[in-house]
Amino acid sequence: MRILHTMLRVGNLKKSLAFYTQVLGMKLLRSKDYPDGKFTLAFVGYQDEANGTVLELTHNWDTPSYNLGEGFGHIAIEVEDAYQACENTRKMGGKVTREAGPMKHGTTVIAFIEDPDGYKIEFIQKKHPDQ
Repeated sequence: MRILHTMLRVGNLKKSLAFYTQVLGMKLLRSKDYPDGKFTLAFVGYQDEANGTVLELTHNWDTPSYNLGEGFGHIAIEVEDAYQACENTRKMGGKVTREAGPMKHGTTVIAFIEDPDGYKIEFIQKKHPDQ
């Protein structure tokens, strides 16, 4: 068994695809419109679906935004340098909500950003054996 994907409902598919592919560097793996159901599914990720977990972006054509609720936390992405990842996000027009730095009560370097719909994404700086 393995986790295949995490699904996020998005209000503007074009903006969300630009964010995940341009700001975060994921690839659009596949996309399909379902006219009878008035929705589109787009799958993005760093690896193909056979080799890694991906995100399913679900766009219901008649829903421009969602209440994110209190249950969802965040998506975590490992990065080489969280400080640089924040800078790159800002340069691409993304929103940094917590600057890179050590987590409270720990040493792991983390940061948080938001996608166009307000979903939280955590950058976790990769630990190297010599650190």
